[in-house]
Amino acid sequence: MKVLVIGATSTIAKAVARLLAQRGDCFYLVARNGARAQAVADDLVVRGADGAYFEQMDANDIAAHEPMLKRAAETLGGIDTVIIAHGSLGDQHVCEQCVQAMMNEIATNGLSVVALATLVGSYMAERGSGTLVVLSSVAGDRGRQSNYVYGSAKALVTTFLSGLRQRLHRRGVCVITVKPGPVDTPMTAGMEKGLLWSDPPRVAAGIVRAIDRRAGVVYVPGYWRPIMAVIRSIPERAFQRLAL
Repeated sequence: MKVLVIGATSTIAKAVARLLAQRGDCFYLVARNGARAQAVADDLVVRGADGAYFEQMDANDIAAHEPMLKRAAETLGGIDTVIIAHGSLGDQHVCEQCVQAMMNEIATNGLSVVALATLVGSYMAERGSGTLVVLSSVAGDRGRQSNYVYGSAKALVTTFLSGLRQRLHRRGVCVITVKPGPVDTPMTAGMEKGLLWSDPPRVAAGIVRAIDRRAGVVYVPGYWRPIMAVIRSIPERAFQRLAL
């Protein structure tokens, strides 16, 4: 496959790309840090990638999205799969007090993602094929006091992708929403880990399986599907009293 990875230096994106590199896929990597993106590209070639190119881009620069997509398509000679994996995990308490901090989190985790998905969806619809993989989160399934700013951005992504999936299905395009639970990565380094936490290789394996199966919505690990079903089913009167 010819794979475009946005947020290519994130721990989960790197783990997915390493698995795909073993198949001989070719990559175009996009990240905010160019030096780190180059390091990932070099690593993928060593692991078997047919090629790995990169460019530096801040995903919050909406105007840069379309030129980047064109360069990626020209460089690879077309794009089969796009993985959107960038994001941030801001301080919920800061976001509660600072409107600008809250807006920044929504922009990074929500608006920039759906902007990219819009462009990629149009590109794949015109070609009549392709797979778009976007990392959302179980946090988007229901707002919780501990991370509702991040969760609301992910809820935007999840709902947006649901509509995009339905619209593009008849055009031969597969839209995959990935909902990981908490994952042990540098972004969550300061958080206390528990039994339900997972690691990047396990999450990456689940994502690759979803690509192969052309799945719609996947929870990784899978035990988060029943857990979130229970959480969504709690009546609001009872839910608002919980400390989650």
